[in-house]
Amino acid sequence: MHQAVDRRDIRRTTVAASRASLETLEAEARRRGVSLSALMAEAIEEKANKLHASRRPRFGVASSTDGRSAAEVASEPVAHPPS
Repeated sequence: MHQAVDRRDIRRTTVAASRASLETLEAEARRRGVSLSALMAEAIEEKANKLHASRRPRFGVASSTDGRSAAEVASEPVAHPPS
C-alpha cells in the first residue's frame, strides 16, 4: 500500500524513542532489507491514515432543537473543504 511521494513533499524531523523500540525497528528494517528511515516513514504513514480515517465525518439524520447547524457548534471542522 506504498504510494509514491514527491520528494518536495517530504519533511525531515527528529524522533525520540526508547533504545529498545529503535532496536526492534532496526531489526525489522534489516529483516525486510530496507532502511530504518523507510520503515519509520511507513509506520508514520499508517498511523496518519488511521487518524485521518477516524476523523472522517459520519452521516446521520438528526434535528437541532435550537436551529444551529453542526458546523456552528463543532470544535473541529465537520468536513474538509473539497480539494
